[in-house]
Amino acid sequence: MCGVPSGRVHNLINIAVYAVSASGVLIASSQGVVAVTPAQALYFTLAYAAGTFLLSPDLDLAEGNVNSKRYWGVLGFLWAPYGMIFSHRGLSHTWLLGPLTRLAYLAIMVGIVVGLISVFLPGVRLPTLPQSINFPELWPTLLPPLLGYYLSQWLHLIADGVRPDHGMRHGMRKIRKRF
Repeated sequence: MCGVPSGRVHNLINIAVYAVSASGVLIASSQGVVAVTPAQALYFTLAYAAGTFLLSPDLDLAEGNVNSKRYWGVLGFLWAPYGMIFSHRGLSHTWLLGPLTRLAYLAIMVGIVVGLISVFLPGVRLPTLPQSINFPELWPTLLPPLLGYYLSQWLHLIADGVRPDHGMRHGMRKIRKRF
């Protein structure tokens, strides 16, 4: 498609926006306008980097040679099924569900690996999940990575010219064609 940035350009856009926004947050923080802990900044940064380089919306092209797939190194092959499941610029390129599809797919892959380890290497101690989660207390920890991840995804979609109502407009067109 004409006018759609390459993976490299997407990465440069995200890096530039991160540099500008991080500078703004540092200035605002030094003036007492916002309060950001070092842990929150780290969580935001790690999620933003993961969303930019490892979990790009273009993983729906993972059967090809996509930057995000290459960044996974030898594990890049694990994203080929994702590329077969999701058509390019379909559900994976929507504003809310698209990023969730990649997180869900990643969770499934991790679950499979953990399951295989527990079956074939029963003596290996794996980390456990907490028995109960108090979301009001966890929210200050969850919000920065969610913002970082989603912002990185949304910048990609904006650069591709995908509007926030993309999925809804596509679905409404299908409904109108039926009637």
